Amino acid sequence: MLAIVHSRASLGVSAPPVTVEVHLSGGLPALSIVGLPETGVRESKDRVRSALLNAGFEFPARRITINLAPADLPKEGGRFDLPIALGILAASGQIPADSLAGLEFMGELSLDGALRPLKGVLPAVLAARQAGRSLLLPDGNAEEAALASCEDVLTANHLLGVCEHLTGEARLTPVPRSVACQEGAGPVSAADLADVRGQQVPRRALEVAAAGAHNLLFFGPPGTGKSMLASRLPGILPSLADEDAMEVASVHSVAGQPLKPGGWRHPPFRAPHHTASAVALVGGGSSPRPGEISLAHRGVLFLDELPEFERRVLEVLREPMESGEISISRAARQVTFPARFQVVAAMNPCPCGYRGHPNIECQCTPAQVMRYRARISGPLLDRFDMHVEVPVQSGDVLLGAGHGAECSAQVRARVLLARQRQEARGALNSGLAGRGLDQACRLDSGSERLLTRAMERLGLSARALHRILRLARTLADLDGAQSLEQSHLMEALGYRQLDRQSGQGAGVSA
Repeated sequence: MLAIVHSRASLGVSAPPVTVEVHLSGGLPALSIVGLPETGVRESKDRVRSALLNAGFEFPARRITINLAPADLPKEGGRFDLPIALGILAASGQIPADSLAGLEFMGELSLDGALRPLKGVLPAVLAARQAGRSLLLPDGNAEEAALASCEDVLTANHLLGVCEHLTGEARLTPVPRSVACQEGAGPVSAADLADVRGQQVPRRALEVAAAGAHNLLFFGPPGTGKSMLASRLPGILPSLADEDAMEVASVHSVAGQPLKPGGWRHPPFRAPHHTASAVALVGGGSSPRPGEISLAHRGVLFLDELPEFERRVLEVLREPMESGEISISRAARQVTFPARFQVVAAMNPCPCGYRGHPNIECQCTPAQVMRYRARISGPLLDRFDMHVEVPVQSGDVLLGAGHGAECSAQVRARVLLARQRQEARGALNSGLAGRGLDQACRLDSGSERLLTRAMERLGLSARALHRILRLARTLADLDGAQSLEQSHLMEALGYRQLDRQSGQGAGVSA
């Protein structure tokens, strides 16, 4: 007897189909699993045998061969326990084989037949729907599956419940789509820009970074508010579109960190500690898992104390900052994770932190300052659109009664308008390239002379030049201007303050 059950494997943020073929034949009783199973899958034969017996079913005393096709796709984990058990029951005639049609199954079995939740079920829900089949999962995955459910996901807590559904004795109820997903994004982060006293230039830079998804580096003495400003960025970012939110949720699902329905449209904000390894940032392991840059996909990666990260760790960010994805290669497989993130970083100006402080004298030698800043390579620094100083504020400013500072909601309204103008052109400004960049950032002769002079005096690279153009385009969008003006270019140049410190000249004029 032969039975076929459909299931799904996990490969990055995709869920390739797996056909579980179960064949019962004569000979000495035995059970073998083929099809490139890893240890967790090979051990399923013991879990399945105990689960079937404890649930009151008969375990066939025959030779059982289980094939997991395709044979060249590695299979891991306990997700194939349920389809294997159902295949054995169908092949032995204990449940009708035709009841398995139109369904896919995933679930790990306990020894008593209960179903345990899995990681990475969201990509499987989307893939099963595209294939025109419903997916049956453990009850523990119901909340996560509800993010994408369209009445095509079923859940059960025990093998008996699955079999009763297949035999028609007790039908399972489809999982409804999460109410929070239907209503949209929940409340925005409570951290409000109104809490920031003074710092008008850094506040403006934060707004520009949010409007165009630009990379931003804050530098200044300790305690001036660099981390405080960065933590307010999520509150002024637009909510994610459905497609982007589902992509983010899929990455978190694969990582075992499913998003809660109430905040699933909020852009993620990740802030790894400076002791994080390269694998923690980009992902990896024997079975590749997403790292912090993929968990920050469509959101913000905040790197506090940037020079304290190992230089080797920082250098691995360079390629994904440009490409928007990270490929992890292992001997058996290559996995690609999305990694289109916005970087916000903070650093002190020197090892002691007080270089340029109006009241505290810096104790660092020029050589120490040079070594400290050299921890951030030129190519990495070049990938930041803005380098903005966060200066020390006076006591009058810090103790004042708010001084009419704008709240996050007011700033977010302007950011939304600027994003709408960019979407009408087809792409966010941070992603403009080639012909799209030329069309969106046309310059008159005076502006061309200004940029040429800036390149000569500040030693700007071609990449820095393009980032300045994208930044100026965002400034124009915030102003509602159709074309770039010299004032936009001057402001964009003013935000690259570390270039000005290293350039040959101190100023640029048209």
